[in-house]
Amino acid sequence: MIQVVVDDLAFVMADAVVRPADEALNPVSPETTRLDRQAGERFAALRRVTTPLDAGAAVVTGGGDLAAPFVLHVVIRDSTRRTDRDVVRRALVSAWQRAADWGLASIATPLVGAGAGQLSLEDAATLLAETFQAQPGGHLSELRIVVEREEDRALVEAIVERRPG
Repeated sequence: MIQVVVDDLAFVMADAVVRPADEALNPVSPETTRLDRQAGERFAALRRVTTPLDAGAAVVTGGGDLAAPFVLHVVIRDSTRRTDRDVVRRALVSAWQRAADWGLASIATPLVGAGAGQLSLEDAATLLAETFQAQPGGHLSELRIVVEREEDRALVEAIVERRPG
């Protein structure tokens, strides 16, 4: 089931939240920076990496002070790759695989890769819906796409409802 909600990702109840990041798990948007502040110092320590990650990867950490106990970090850019549809698709597929490995069933996510100089809102919503619906084994039962404005909710709902499946 895919649901679109207007909320603050830091306070959404789910098994995990998706957090777009760069190769060092640094924030890639103002929304991610706000999420990090809410998650607190403990979370900052959890997301430290010793070697850079490749764009398209996903890793799981604890959620710090967030409502969700876990965070799925999706690496959507690195020093050699900019954010594009292929990178976001690979990162989302990897995130759904990590979620299944960890037994996480409900996921809350922003529009991964949407923003200035990156993907359109429509492309980001389409990739979330396509990759979630195509996950092998159907381990994930609920995806909540979290947006900040009511206008975005209506648009994303329309995009998700157009997707087959």
